[in-house]
This record gives sequence, C-alpha cells and structure tokens, in this order.
Amino acid sequence: MASSGIAYPDRFYAAAAYAGFGPGAPSAAAVSRFQNDVALLLYGLHQQATVGPCNVPKPRAWSPVEQSKWTSWHGLGSMPSAEAMRLFVKILEEEDPGWYSRIPEFINPQPVVDIEMHKPKEEPGIVPALTNGTGTSSIPEPKTISENGSSMETQDKVVILEGLSTVSAHEEWTALSVSGQRPKPRYEHGATVLQDKMFVFGGNHNGRYLSDLQVLDLKSLTWSKIDAKLQAGTSDSAKTAQVSPCAGHSLISCGNKFFSVAGHTKDPSDSITVKEFDPHTCTWSIVRTYGKPPVSRGGQSVTLVGTTLVVFGGEDAKRCLLNDLHILDLETMTWDDVDAIGTPPAPRSDHVAACHADRYLLIFGGGSHATCFNDLHVLDLQTMEWSRPKQQGPIPSPRAGHAGATVGENWYIVGGGNNKSGVSETLALNMSTLAWSVVSTVEGRVPLASEGMTLLYSNYSGEDYLISFGGYNGRYNNEVYALKLSVNLDLQSSTQDQATSDSTSRVLEPEVEISQDGKIREIAMDNADSVMFFFDIQNYMELPMLT
Repeated sequence: MASSGIAYPDRFYAAAAYAGFGPGAPSAAAVSRFQNDVALLLYGLHQQATVGPCNVPKPRAWSPVEQSKWTSWHGLGSMPSAEAMRLFVKILEEEDPGWYSRIPEFINPQPVVDIEMHKPKEEPGIVPALTNGTGTSSIPEPKTISENGSSMETQDKVVILEGLSTVSAHEEWTALSVSGQRPKPRYEHGATVLQDKMFVFGGNHNGRYLSDLQVLDLKSLTWSKIDAKLQAGTSDSAKTAQVSPCAGHSLISCGNKFFSVAGHTKDPSDSITVKEFDPHTCTWSIVRTYGKPPVSRGGQSVTLVGTTLVVFGGEDAKRCLLNDLHILDLETMTWDDVDAIGTPPAPRSDHVAACHADRYLLIFGGGSHATCFNDLHVLDLQTMEWSRPKQQGPIPSPRAGHAGATVGENWYIVGGGNNKSGVSETLALNMSTLAWSVVSTVEGRVPLASEGMTLLYSNYSGEDYLISFGGYNGRYNNEVYALKLSVNLDLQSSTQDQATSDSTSRVLEPEVEISQDGKIREIAMDNADSVMFFFDIQNYMELPMLT
C-alpha cells in the first residue's frame, strides 16, 4: 500500500510507464531491470489490468518466451482489473522502492516537505528546556522565596531531565534527539520495549530484507547495535550462524525475553518460524513447536493473550491473503488451528490487533491487493465467535500498514496509508465503549504519516508514552518520535452516552457468580432494556430477572 502520490488508476499507468511496459509486451528496459520471474508477473498483471482475463490461445511450443508470458497472464484467472493494478504497483515498489521519486515532475508534483507539527504555545513565565544534544535537557531551578517575601541568596541549581522525560508537552508528537549511530532507515520491521530499552529487528530497506538487531536506551536515548548470533545447536556453531533477514514479522515481549514470529524471507519456509531472543546472552534460538504450524506469512497480527500468542491473517509467500486464526501456547509451544464461528474479517494483511480484558481480540483495518479497510471485528476468545460491533464517534478512514498500541482500555492507532496519502491523525479507541477520538494530528509528509512503522508503549518515570519508529512514506525513515499521554485525557466520544439496544454495539464484560447449587452463572447488564440475564452455563438457559 503506497502512502504517497497520485491516485489510481493514474498511479498504475505511471508505474507501468516507469517499468517500461507498453500496450503489448514488456520492453527490453523492463526485462533488464527485473528478474525474469518478476518481469513475467508484472507483464501478466499489466495485461490483466489493461485487457482483462486472458483471451488468447496458448502459443506454440516452439515459442517458450511467449508461452511463459501467456502462462503468467492466464494464471491470474478472473482477477479484477483494479486488483491487478494495485498488485502491479505493490510489486514494483518492493522491487524498486524509489521508483516514484524518479518519475517526471508532472507525475510527482509534490516534493517531500519538512516536518510541520502543532506545537504548544509557550506560556509566560515558563523557561524553555535547553537541549544539550545528549538526550537530556536542563531547566534552571527557580530561586526560593523566604517567609518575608524577599529573595534568598541561593546558588542556582540545574535539574537534569533524561530520556523520555525531555518530552514536555502532552498529546503532541516530539522528535527525540538521539545519539549513537542511527539504524538504517526501514519499514515492516519488528519492535518491542523491554526493561526501558526499545529493540528493533529486521525490516525492509530499498527492497532488501534486514537482519540487524538495534536497541535504543530510553534513559539515555542512545542507539547501539547488538551483535546477535543464532544458536544452532552447539556452542561452536552458534558463533558463526546468522539470523535470516526478514520483514513483515512481529516482535512480542514476554517476561525477560521476546519472540520474533513469522515474516517474509528471501527463501521462505513452509510454515511459520518462531525465534526467541535472550537479552542476557544476546543470542537468538529457533523455537521448536508442536502441533500443526500455520503456513509461513508476513503482515499478520500477533497478539499476546495471557500465555498464548494469537496469530491472524497476513499474506503468504505466494501473495495469497489470509484470514485464518492460530494460537500458540507458550507454555507447551503447541499450535492450535482455531475454527471460530460467525463471519470472520475478509482476508487481509497489514492490519492491527489488540486484546481487551484478556478475552476479546479486536482487528482493525488492513488491506487486500485491491482496497483498504476501516472495519472493526471482535473475536470472543471464550466462545470463539466473531462479531462486527457498531463503532462510535468519528469513524476512521480506510488504511493499511498502520501501527497500534494499548494503554489500559485505550487502543492508539498511528499512521498507515490508503493508496493515495498517509494518514495524519493519531486515533484512540476506548475498547469498552468502542468510541473513537482524535488525539493528535501532524501536517506534511512526515514519518508519523507512514506505512510499516511501529508503535510501542512505555511507562518511564511514572509517565505514559507512545514511541514510534521508522516507516515508509515515499522515503524510508529512521526517526524516533514520542507522545506523552495525559493522565486526565478524556477519550470518551460525545456519542458514547447515547443508549443503544443493539448488544453487538459494545463489548460486554461479564461478571461471574456462583449460585447456591454450585452452578457458575455469567451476569451481563443491558441498560437499554433494564433487564438482568442469568446465563446458566451448565444447563444453557437464560433466566430473565426484572431489576
């Protein structure tokens, strides 16, 4: 999903012209620019987009080139023209990420602009912090006043603010001043926070997968690179084994370690690979799992729920979109293929997921080869039933490649794109009321309006922060931004107070009661009907009781 530039179908025609594809076959320039298999796939997609499904007979056997072109086109079947256009552009961006910046000016009239953000106004009497370039700020301490009102002769002291404490404004994104060697710009990487450190692993840079592991110390705001090795069975081999480059994977912290799950690689395996990183030994190891593992993929969501990882959707190595559901038990390392009831989300990748109350899995947005989504789906992990509840407040626009992080009952969403532009606002969803609100907005083509970025939560010195890194918005980014959350931030939409009788318009959080006969009952309150229902789990009966 491209986050910048002109809209479709003009974007497709610009991409086709750049790649050297005319009305018929690919030009010599296109063949020399791409590998044969990529050039053939682009040819088939171009034909599908401009002509439609293959309508010509198979060429004779003595023309292997024409046969290969026909096979590529014919294999697309009845794929819609719009989907073929978007898949053509997506493949071109993977093979030649900088193509859009090199097309003629009349196609790309909008230059990359500097960051423009809504900055808080300076209040009278407030002395601005003095940045010293080392991730710290100094603020002169005011002189003390004696009881009679006269100023005491005291020596000024300096209060040192370190790390994330240098972010002073609330609900405003701030570019952090970091030291050390910055990581290579990237997107579709994995990131997680562990013990006041942000770890960044892998990603995509200029169409090449990365395998480096970088760490940002959130106290000193200093970058460093970890020389991590892959434990390959013996201590001798562990010294030389390297981790395979990957992108589109998920990095999940659990206890004092973290896991890297799935992701696209140059030589994909048949099933998902799970790697574990030990920060104490700086060593990766391949986790041995049991049960039937899911097919390999990238762009999926992986959500930590208790001691399990819930994997949903993504795109496999053959570019087939998925909407399957799998659960990995971290205690037994056993995969479970889940057949949930209800209508699941459409196949998609580059969506986000979150867990609420250790029971509900929320899926938002994402994209197919033809479109982006703004739908919200909820999976009850106890009943394994999908639902599509009614959303409250300003409904977000469709997007894919966005990032999300949860803080309490609030789910924050940043970035993403819709094939026309990057998304500029930071949103919050109250997961109890399903009410959306806008927290912050940025202006211009900035890293915060990118696809493939990461968003993390960190509590530093008693304050809650959101931290973003990387992304792609026409150029690859490696900037770090932080947003300090207000303690009194009201994320309740003005529409959430409106009563509704539709039980699917909100997520009910049940209470549990044990009756006199020892049977467990779930209690759910419906304020619209003023009726309390007792659900007898053993006898599967609903007993209405007027309140």
